[in-house]
Amino acid sequence: MLFLRSSFWASLLLVGTLACSKSSPSVTPTPTPPTAPTTTTFTNPLLSVGPDPWVVRRGDVYYYMSTTGGNLVIRKTAKMSELGSAVSTVVWTPQQAGINQIEIWAPELHFLDGKWYIYYSANPLCCDGHRIFVLENSSADPTTGTWVDKGRIAVPGQDLWAIDGTVLEQNGKRYLLWSGHEVARAQTQRIYIAEMSNPWTLVGPRVELSKPEFSWEQLGDPDVNEGPEILKRGDKTFVVYSASHCSTDDYALGLLTASATADPLKLSSWTKTPTPVFVKNPAGRAFGPGHNGFFQSKDGTEDWIIYHANPQAGQGCGDNRSPRMQKFTWKADGTPDFGTPVALGTALPKPAGE
Repeated sequence: MLFLRSSFWASLLLVGTLACSKSSPSVTPTPTPPTAPTTTTFTNPLLSVGPDPWVVRRGDVYYYMSTTGGNLVIRKTAKMSELGSAVSTVVWTPQQAGINQIEIWAPELHFLDGKWYIYYSANPLCCDGHRIFVLENSSADPTTGTWVDKGRIAVPGQDLWAIDGTVLEQNGKRYLLWSGHEVARAQTQRIYIAEMSNPWTLVGPRVELSKPEFSWEQLGDPDVNEGPEILKRGDKTFVVYSASHCSTDDYALGLLTASATADPLKLSSWTKTPTPVFVKNPAGRAFGPGHNGFFQSKDGTEDWIIYHANPQAGQGCGDNRSPRMQKFTWKADGTPDFGTPVALGTALPKPAGE
């Protein structure tokens, strides 16, 4: 009987042990996957489409805009090298009461007097073509809030064809620069400047700063100076502009230089460089490089240019133009050295701080 009792209890113990082992199986730890190496480079183009690229930084955020043709879109990113994955927001379309516009071009986003402003060009289906318009937003983040139409911006009494508005601040005053016509129904595009009394109002007179006069500015039809952009460093102010028609592969960048304390309304304040400062690179698949913007790296140690170019010859003014960016340096005389458009697909170091 003692033997049977021992066997009985031994059997119970064995069953309990097996039951316990089924309900609580041993767990093999999952190995931690190796950390992916940090990518330190990027390649152009930043996006497959993006004519007339513009970038502005506010705090640790970059805001990007370009021509879409039919609306205004802002991309928001902490890293310019990752623009392709940035959040994209349509912030405005022209389908509003009393607004009838087509061919919306070259938007620029500026933070002025504590508010955001977008300057864009559009054809209002009247008045011999394009004009420059202004939108205002009091939100801290331009991808949120409400954009209020402030109407056309033009010199009083000179409501002429105009595109590519940008803003210069100098000597405590603010100025609008743009590409426009000398008179109604003219064809040649010239760079003009006028003083601003507020972000949506000009006071006269306008002053012509540049017209197509060199052979490299007169390729294609019509002759063109457009896309003026401001660049400042030390005691100098630069206007970098696009020349020749966008339909040609020879669309290129030109340069105007003035003292940072000069009166920008005086033509004598400006010196025009007689040769282009940024031209096509056919071997690198960069045709018609131009209509650019500028920004600094996140740590503030590097200067970068963003511009559009076509990947093949003969593609003209359409949506084959893609945004590209590259670091640039400075010459001994204090002028910018943009170098040559970097070939598509070239691995470039990311902007410092990214």
